[in-house]
Amino acid sequence: MNYQTFFNQKLAAITFGLALFSLVAVAQNNKEKERIAAAKSTKAAFISENDKMSQFFSGAHGYAIYPSIGKGAIGIGGAHGNGVLFKGGAAQSNTSMSQVTIGFQWGGQAYMEVVFFEDSRAYDNFVEGKLKLSAQASAVAVTAGASFDVKYNDGVAIFTLVKGGLMYEASVGGQKFDVKDWKN
Repeated sequence: MNYQTFFNQKLAAITFGLALFSLVAVAQNNKEKERIAAAKSTKAAFISENDKMSQFFSGAHGYAIYPSIGKGAIGIGGAHGNGVLFKGGAAQSNTSMSQVTIGFQWGGQAYMEVVFFEDSRAYDNFVEGKLKLSAQASAVAVTAGASFDVKYNDGVAIFTLVKGGLMYEASVGGQKFDVKDWKN
């Protein structure tokens, strides 16, 4: 094999590798854009349901938006959803929420959730996986025109908006959050 043929083969292999890498990067970028668009649409839905939500979005140090969380239970329940973490209004990374509950419960439900962080301490605890939600921490269901005087609990405030389904429950459980790099 002469030098020119060897060089052309290596150049073709490098070109193919770069093209493949570019396709993966574009696909990943589109996935990120879709997640961010879904999160922004969810933010608009919360504000549309109750305009007082805009105060939380503008005043928070950061927030995590979960456009769709699926929840189901027959005695033992579970929920999971993926979302986007924002800081200063800009998307930072992926995040996921998982929940296991035990108690009297039956049904299935889909809902949206926003977790607000009052300050950098609460935000950093969330990012580092140190956020601890006590048994007393609960989400506030957002409803149209409702008056609510919600305060942060240990730097965190959680709001939900039901999308559909029916759930009966009197259960105990906690949410676990995970923050992931955009690659995941």
